Amino acid sequence: MISVCIPTYNGEKYIKAQLDSIIPQLGAADEIIISDDGSTDKTIEIINGYHDDRIKMFVYERTRKSNFFSFYKITQNIENALNHAAGDFIFLADQDDVWTNDKIVVALSKIGDNLCLLHDCTITDEGGRELMSSYFRQNNSKLGIAANLMNCSYLGCCMVFRKELLKTALPFPAIPVPHDIWLGLLAEYSGRIKMIDNRLLHYRRHASNQSTSGEKSGTGFIYRVCYRFNIVRALLLRILKKIFCP
Repeated sequence: MISVCIPTYNGEKYIKAQLDSIIPQLGAADEIIISDDGSTDKTIEIINGYHDDRIKMFVYERTRKSNFFSFYKITQNIENALNHAAGDFIFLADQDDVWTNDKIVVALSKIGDNLCLLHDCTITDEGGRELMSSYFRQNNSKLGIAANLMNCSYLGCCMVFRKELLKTALPFPAIPVPHDIWLGLLAEYSGRIKMIDNRLLHYRRHASNQSTSGEKSGTGFIYRVCYRFNIVRALLLRILKKIFCP
């Protein structure tokens, strides 16, 4: 069984194209878990218009306050979706991208006995025109904990993982960390992560993106230091918990 987890917020402009690229690839027992963070546009109306029982909508009610780190609200919304996912394999998806029509087949054929699979993607503009043919090449992506603390290669929408990973990953830390680097580093720690060059996604960049993946970072030095310190602290605490409280 497959679960596709999508966090949404005012995504009326793109959500239909994304769902249209995902739904034909699903089996009868698969599911799409959508966690909506209070959309005020037609996002929910568009989703409900599919009348597909495999699409399960959850409204995210924040239990934690907003944070200095802009990614934190997205992390919390995704955590809500993951808490409702029942699939053996979990795909993360953004509301504004488009999957290639073989993404699920290729990803499942390549993951092997690994805990997590990371694949490449093309980067497009708002209208879907290709800007960069390879995110991996643009980002100089590679595996390794140290390498990803310096330059993160984990892009959530390019990740598929076994539900087993959530036993360690959930709940997400109270310390603010991005969901994708959190999942990626835990998979790295397990020694069961694989990266493939297949470009299985059209990753859309536009003015409303809530992350800056695929672009140069515009954050300041203090922000970057605090960000990395939080990640290392959260990772060490979770590893120690796993060792001493299995």
